[in-house]
Amino acid sequence: MATSSATGSSPEAPKIVWNETQRRFETEDKKAYLEYMLRQDGKVMYIIHTFVPSSKRGMGLASHLCFAAFNHAKSHSLSIIPSCSYVSDTFLPRNPSWNTIVLRRPQIIFAMAFEYDDDSIQVFGHRDLM
Repeated sequence: MATSSATGSSPEAPKIVWNETQRRFETEDKKAYLEYMLRQDGKVMYIIHTFVPSSKRGMGLASHLCFAAFNHAKSHSLSIIPSCSYVSDTFLPRNPSWNTIVLRRPQIIFAMAFEYDDDSIQVFGHRDLM
């Protein structure tokens, strides 16, 4: 396990531990953590869950966990897919510079098409799916 300051610049920053075996970044007491999975031959990190217990909320721990994971991904030339809503809805909008390593899922279009006798095609209803 490796430890580091999450942001690398603040002496008050909590120590974040990379628990490679459990595929987590966690606080030293293991109570707050970020879980991930590696896919595509270990080249893509899916961040699947961030947890901070209620007793530790409001301290910025989720953000520190994300910084640790994103720094790790960048230093190991990994792309990230944020499946965790905290990462996609809060961390990335607040830290848009990290979007450079985020792998966006392609947008899928769903449509129903019907062919008529006169060789025309008409599309009824479509919607974007993620």
